[in-house]
Amino acid sequence: MESMLEKYKGIHPGMILERELKKKNLKKVAFAHALNEYPQTLNQITKGKRGLTPALSLKIDKALGFEEGTMLVLQAYFEIKKEKKKSNNQLRPNISNFRKILFWDTDITKIDWEKQYRSIIRRIFERGNSQEKEEIINFYGKDKIKSVTGNISVTSGVITLLHNRKTH
Repeated sequence: MESMLEKYKGIHPGMILERELKKKNLKKVAFAHALNEYPQTLNQITKGKRGLTPALSLKIDKALGFEEGTMLVLQAYFEIKKEKKKSNNQLRPNISNFRKILFWDTDITKIDWEKQYRSIIRRIFERGNSQEKEEIINFYGKDKIKSVTGNISVTSGVITLLHNRKTH
C-alpha cells in the first residue's frame, strides 16, 4: 500500500478508482450496483466532485482487492493537499518581490512552489535580480538552493552562484 500511497498522494481517489476500473475493464454502473451504491454517486466520485466516505472506501477496497483503508487514506491525503492550497500564502514566497517578466509564461499565483522548486530556483538564479534571489533564498533556505545550484554564498548583497558544468 505504501508505494501506491506515495505514487498517488494528493490525487483525488476518484481518479485512481476510474483508472483501476479501466484497467480491470469494469463498467462504472455495474461496479456501483455490485457495491450496492447509486451509479450517480460513483460517477461523481470518479469525476472528483465528491469525496469518499469510510463505508464506501471499505467497499471499494474489498471489491478491487486493495489493502483495507487504502482509498480512505488517499482521500485523506487529497483533503490535506486541498487544505494546504487554501493556506497558499504560507506556501509561497512574497510574489510581489518578483518582476512579472520573470514568470511571463505562467500564472505566478498557480505555481506549486513545493513541487516545482528546482525549475523555480534555476529560473530565478539565471534571470533574476538580487532582490528576487534574496526572496528565493529566504523562502527555500540556503541548503535547498545549494542542492539545486551547486554552491551559493551571499555576502554584502551579492549572490554568487557556481554551476557544476561539464567541459568538453
